[in-house]
Amino acid sequence: MASKIRKNWKRIRPSSLPHAMELCLDHAREKLNRSVDSVADLMGVTNKWNLYKWVQGGSLPTRLIPPFEAACGINFISIWLATSANKLLIDIPTGKRISQTTLAELQQNFSQAFMHLSNFYEQQTDLEDTLFALQLTMGDIGWHHANVSTYAQPELDFSEE
Repeated sequence: MASKIRKNWKRIRPSSLPHAMELCLDHAREKLNRSVDSVADLMGVTNKWNLYKWVQGGSLPTRLIPPFEAACGINFISIWLATSANKLLIDIPTGKRISQTTLAELQQNFSQAFMHLSNFYEQQTDLEDTLFALQLTMGDIGWHHANVSTYAQPELDFSEE
């Protein structure tokens, strides 16, 4: 029996707006067990066929991006919009401690980015792969920078213990 390879959603980046929308729907299906119809319902779209049309044409109305991403559980459209404008996004950190595993992942991302960069200058690595590796590493560093700066004043935790 062949095992299904799971996607690492943190490492996937969309290449276009339609691709971003498809990735969002893939995430909704794989991680949240939501169909396109249920995503449309959660967005408040009365005619599910409109969502199919918007995904096919890559033309989701701007006001529906936040509810679409919320229903899908991931923000690939926002990521694509920012990166297509040459902007770098980082998740807002909470100023909490991190694990050694997180630091090891940071080191691994550094190593991969350095390898891609070195290979790129030797004409052995694809431009897009190199840019992706660098973007991922810069985002990680930005997150850690903000996390360290907010560590002294962490967010209020309103959860009950």
